[in-house]
Amino acid sequence: MLNIKNMSAVILLLAFSAVLFAQKAEIDKTAPGFTLKDSNGKEHSLSDFKGKYVVLEWINFECPFVKKHYNSKNMQNLQKEYTGKDVVWLAVCSSAPGKQGNFDNAEINERLKDHDANLTAYLIDESGDVGRAYGAKTTPHMYVINPEGTLLYAGGIDSIPSADIDDIEDATNYVSAALDAAMGGKEIATKVSKPYGCSVKY
Repeated sequence: MLNIKNMSAVILLLAFSAVLFAQKAEIDKTAPGFTLKDSNGKEHSLSDFKGKYVVLEWINFECPFVKKHYNSKNMQNLQKEYTGKDVVWLAVCSSAPGKQGNFDNAEINERLKDHDANLTAYLIDESGDVGRAYGAKTTPHMYVINPEGTLLYAGGIDSIPSADIDDIEDATNYVSAALDAAMGGKEIATKVSKPYGCSVKY
């Protein structure tokens, strides 16, 4: 028979599990909230951007698939286009300390400058808690959240899962398609797709 102490521990564990379950990202449900520091040491919470569309881009500058979209300027052009339309664009790095893609702030900011990135912020998720809440599996792994905080899209950046720059032109960009449809009051054709890229280095 469980004593009161053990019962309390079980209740706390169940409550904690329920909280974790509630925080998992699901399409057409409220996106998991988070607070992370950026590469300049400033904190950002998802709730800060209520009333705006938000794009989350899981990133690892050492990943060939990320290099494909940055060396071609494809990612930066998307960032520039949609931040110009008042969309918040947040890169999230869930690489753990000592793992590929984990850099100090000076290195991150130098790389952002070299790539001419057009991000709202580069967020650091060394614990991997935010990445796991969203189920982020690859870099890149993309998410679109609407002004009400609902997750509208999750998956790959586009329809051709390769590291070849030449494939970008022929691919359907799921992120821009989701944003354009949502901002135009239309139904999003593809709400979920299989992400492709390097595994997130938790």
